[in-house]
Amino acid sequence: MVRNNTALSRYELDVDGTIAFANYRLGPGTVIITHTETPRALRGRGIASQLVEGALKHIRADGLKVVAACGFVVDYLDKHPEFADVVA
Repeated sequence: MVRNNTALSRYELDVDGTIAFANYRLGPGTVIITHTETPRALRGRGIASQLVEGALKHIRADGLKVVAACGFVVDYLDKHPEFADVVA
């Protein structure tokens, strides 16, 4: 399950004892996702997509909008129009 680590300004997903994360900055009414990182051992398993989906659900639940400043998030949003309502 994705969690919002507000102390580190990132969304996190624990998998197999390691953490995939998406760094963010807050703007007026927005969450600007600046970087996503998946540990090498977890790559190719869809972990980054699970992370971004969970982050977007958090953003939606908080009544905020997302600004994709990370190429992976841009690509994810292009492939998942169900999150169009969250895009700033």
